[in-house]
Amino acid sequence: MRRRASLVLLAFAVFCAALSPLLRWYAFPRLAKVPAGQYRTVVMEAENATLIDYGTLKPRTVPRLTVVQTLKGNVEKAREVGAETGRDVVVWDTLSYAAGPDGAMVSMIPERYVFDAHSQEPVHAGGEHVDGTPVRRDGIEFKWPFLVEKRDYRYFDLMTRTSAPIHYKGTRTFHGLDVYYFEQTIPWTKVALPRKLPLGISPDTVRQLGLERWYTTRRMFWIDPVTGAPVNGEEIHREEMRWTGAPGKEPIPAFSGHVKMRPDHVDSTVALVASQRQLVLLLTSYLPWGLLGLGGVLLALSLALEARDRRAVAADRAHDGGKPERVTPKEVA
Repeated sequence: MRRRASLVLLAFAVFCAALSPLLRWYAFPRLAKVPAGQYRTVVMEAENATLIDYGTLKPRTVPRLTVVQTLKGNVEKAREVGAETGRDVVVWDTLSYAAGPDGAMVSMIPERYVFDAHSQEPVHAGGEHVDGTPVRRDGIEFKWPFLVEKRDYRYFDLMTRTSAPIHYKGTRTFHGLDVYYFEQTIPWTKVALPRKLPLGISPDTVRQLGLERWYTTRRMFWIDPVTGAPVNGEEIHREEMRWTGAPGKEPIPAFSGHVKMRPDHVDSTVALVASQRQLVLLLTSYLPWGLLGLGGVLLALSLALEARDRRAVAADRAHDGGKPERVTPKEVA
């Protein structure tokens, strides 16, 4: 009986040892994915910000600028693109809506972001765009891949509609979570005007006045390394209206402010990410290491039973004077 038990334990030990790497390297990349129907709203604010008054073309200081970023998963479009590309795809329709202290619209920029649900790599299908202009993204946007590495990534900037490196700057503790801090600086760059401007002004009207829009920002993200989700984001953002063909003429500040995530949205985001990271850790750490440890325990028990069985057999032979064990015809049958 001990021999049979040791063999059963050995079989289970081998099974657990084989299942451990399969969960981590085979099951996890296929099971971990961004849900297609996700819906999120994040509110960001900039206090004592500078805004241009398009009626007078002069800057003014406002006590608060509010930016509402809405992200909605387009499930129907994701199915369509997935059928076309043969990939598991997520389509996010997003809107960045900036409003002044009186609630009046300052700018409104819609986007469509199409990416692989597992790797977060861009998928160039499904009408990806920024403010109605087709784009071809290179690198990530909004979300990092699962199991973030301590390295630089390429991050898409919606203003310039190009990608640039976003640099890993170290590990920090944020609201009790160990996170990776990333930073990206976009130098002064001429960018397109939003299609929708305050007071019904069109981009053509601004261009006819001899003005063009320039922009720079310092972008900061605190990223959960397990899920790849940002738990906080900030930007030190500046925009100017410069006179076309007149570099010596004083530019008009169009926007200047330190945009931060509102504290209540930081708290809700941290709580959401903290719960989601447990599911990822279950497949990447808890189950693989647990199975490996269980396999080691079962192997030790199997060897212990085998050794005990051998000692028992040796003791029986010694008790019988070293004579071989007698086998009855019934036992042979």
